[in-house]
Amino acid sequence: MRVLVSVSDKTGIVDFCRELVALGSEIVSTGGTYQLLNANGVATTPIESVTGFPEMMDGRVKTLHPKIHGGILARRDTPSHLEAAETHGIGLIGMVVVNLYPFEATTQKPGVSLEEVIENIDIGGPSMIRSAAKNYRSVAVVVNPDRYSEIVAELKSSGGSLSDRLKEDLALEAFSHTGRYDTVIASYLTGRLRANAEFPDSTNLSLQKSMDLRYGENPHQKAAFYSMNGQSGVPFIQLHGKELSYNNLIDLEAAWQLALDLKGPGAAIIKHTNPCGCAISDTIVSAYKMAYESDPLSAFGSIVAINRSVDEATANEIAKTFVELVVAPKFEPAAVDVLTKKSAIRLIEMPESAVASDGRVYRHCCGGFLVQDRDSIVYDQMPETVTQTAPNAAQLQDMEMAFALVKHVKSNAIVVVKDGVLIGTGAGQMSRVDSVEIALKKAGAEAKGAVLASDAFFPFKDSVELAAKAGIAAIVQPGGSKRDQESIDACNAYGIAMILTGIRHFKH
Repeated sequence: MRVLVSVSDKTGIVDFCRELVALGSEIVSTGGTYQLLNANGVATTPIESVTGFPEMMDGRVKTLHPKIHGGILARRDTPSHLEAAETHGIGLIGMVVVNLYPFEATTQKPGVSLEEVIENIDIGGPSMIRSAAKNYRSVAVVVNPDRYSEIVAELKSSGGSLSDRLKEDLALEAFSHTGRYDTVIASYLTGRLRANAEFPDSTNLSLQKSMDLRYGENPHQKAAFYSMNGQSGVPFIQLHGKELSYNNLIDLEAAWQLALDLKGPGAAIIKHTNPCGCAISDTIVSAYKMAYESDPLSAFGSIVAINRSVDEATANEIAKTFVELVVAPKFEPAAVDVLTKKSAIRLIEMPESAVASDGRVYRHCCGGFLVQDRDSIVYDQMPETVTQTAPNAAQLQDMEMAFALVKHVKSNAIVVVKDGVLIGTGAGQMSRVDSVEIALKKAGAEAKGAVLASDAFFPFKDSVELAAKAGIAAIVQPGGSKRDQESIDACNAYGIAMILTGIRHFKH
C-alpha cells in the first residue's frame, strides 16, 4: 500500500510511519515531513519523485498534481479509472495521512500580520483530505494523530486491511476537519477585514467538542460543551472541583458577564442566572461580604463571580457557606489553599483573554439560530432627569450600578440598590408591578432611601406608588411609554427623583 504523508502536527508520525513500513507500505512524503522521516531512518519517497515536479513557490505548489489526486480519487471498482491510471503512470494511493497548516495557532500570535496569516491557509492539504474522504471505500484518510495506534492495531490484526466502519469513521472525521478549518478561516478573515460589517447574508459556525458535561439542565439530559469558530478548548482554567454541569456553565456565564459590568472591586452572587447579591466597595472582601449579607438565604448553593484577584480574606468569607462555584480572573495561592479544603466547590480562573468574542450572541430557536449584538452598554448617553427632584451624586452612582444590574436579570426585571449593594431583585414576572413587589419585599426596611431600576418603562404609575410606599428615593428607567407623564407626576407628588435612559434592557 502506498501511503501519502504530509503533516503539520508531527506528533507520533515517525513511529506511525515505521509501523506502516514494517507492514509493507511505501511512504511518500513532502517538505518538512519528508525531512523528519528521512532523518529518523524511515524509508521515504519524496513527492517530486512521484510528480516529476519540484516543490515550488515557497511550498505553495507540491501536491496539486494528477499523479497525486488521480492516485487518490481513482475508483477501484471502475475499470476505466484503473485503465486511465495505468495509461498515465499513476500509482494508486491507499492511505492519506494529512493535517493542516496551523492557521488557528498563527492567528493567536500577538501582533501577527495578515500576510503571515494568509500564508498559513492550507490549500493542498484540504484538497488531498477531501479527495481521500470522497473515495473512502478505497482510501483511508487520517487527520488525527490520536488515530495512529488504532489504525496500526487493526492493520496487524486483519492482515493489512482496514474495516469499512473504520474507513467511514475516518472519512467523517476528515470532512469535519476541513469544514471546521474553512469556517475558522472565514470567521477570522471576516473579523479582520470586515470588523464593522452588518449581519452577512450567510455565516458559518464551527463547533468543536471541548468536554462532556455531567448532564444537562436535568440529570436525564445528556450534554457537552463545544467551542466555536477556532477557539481551542474551554476559555477558562478549572483549578479545583468536580466536573461541570450544563447549569454550572450557564450560571458561570451570567455571573461573569455581570461582574465585568461592575465599576470598581465587585462581587456578584448568582442563582439560576439572576443576581441575588451584588456589591461594589473599596476592597473585594468587603464587596463580597456586603453582597452575601444582602440575601444570605438565596446565596446558599450559589455561583460567585469576583472581578478582581481573590485574596485569602475573601476566600475565608466565601468558605463560610456552601457555594457551587467561584469564578475570578485570578486566585492568590493562599486563597486556593483555603477554598480547596471545600471538596464540593469549583474554582474557575477566567483569563482576561476569555472575554474576547465576535460581540455576537447566538441562540438556537425554531430549528435555526437567532443572532444579535451583545448588550454591552449601560447608558449610551447621560440620562435625563425628568422630575422636580434631582438625584444627588451618591444616588446617581447607585442608579448607574442598578441599571447595569437590571440588564442581567430576566424580564420583567426590577432591582433595588443602596450604597453600592443590591438589596432586592424581582425577576421574570409576567407583570412588572409583580416584579416591583418582589424586589421591595426582598429589600424590606432597607428600601428606604434606596434607588430602584427597571429594565423597561412603567406602563402605569402603580409601580411608582409601591416604590414611594417603601421609601424609594430615586428611580431609573428607560422611559418611552405613552403614560410616562403619569409616572413622572407620581414621582413629583412623592418627592422621588427619576431619570430616563432611553435604553431598554430586556433579557429573555
